[in-house]
Amino acid sequence: MQKTIDATGLHYRDLNSRLREAIRSGADRIRLIGVRGQRYICCGFAAPGPVEVTIEGVPGNDMAAFMNAPLSIRVEGNAQDGVANTMNNGKILIHGDAGDALGYSMRGGKLFIRGNAGYRVGIHVKAYRKHAATVVVGGCAQDFFGEYMAGGIMAILGLDRQKDQPIVGNFLATGMHGGKIFVRDHIDPRIVGMEVSIFELEEEDWTELKALIDEFAADFGEDLSSLKPGEFIKLEPVSARPYGRLYAY
Repeated sequence: MQKTIDATGLHYRDLNSRLREAIRSGADRIRLIGVRGQRYICCGFAAPGPVEVTIEGVPGNDMAAFMNAPLSIRVEGNAQDGVANTMNNGKILIHGDAGDALGYSMRGGKLFIRGNAGYRVGIHVKAYRKHAATVVVGGCAQDFFGEYMAGGIMAILGLDRQKDQPIVGNFLATGMHGGKIFVRDHIDPRIVGMEVSIFELEEEDWTELKALIDEFAADFGEDLSSLKPGEFIKLEPVSARPYGRLYAY
């Protein structure tokens, strides 16, 4: 069952109440129109089964924070900061750009951004029990990408990159102690945290990354078959306790 909700002028609490009521009434395809910066959309949501939510407009901070449901959220434009904060389950597709601190402490589910992202994407992204978080940025990102990463997978593809535009900023993977990061560029090691090493992709790495790229391409209706394994490098931590000696006596 499909339902449309007009968010024009609604407080986020009222908007989320209408969303929950639509899910309880059996709607499995919900379209939000007139979204103008409302925060906390789908925050903490749970659902008995898969639900697709399409957002027309720009959602505000902390969209899908603490989300536990198998929701699929598609944002047709841009998104603000804190998307997927501590998210446990579900999938988010952002067709435009997104802000800072995306996927903060994300423990499960997938976050795909077709455009560019801001600072501190994927702080403390992790794996939790049988779940592992996945973040893919289609464009470029700013400083502190993958900061304190503890598990899961992050990738940055550099699509539509401008001439001389860096694919990622400084302090890449600072404090990383788990998981892996794929970057479509042979980057300067000086921008990378001392806690990680840079590797060329092995066959199993490319198999894993290629599956993500194919899923990303299908979700956004693009052909990314020209991407090759030699364009990417992999970052992995050299220690599970990079600062273990910092506070030792």
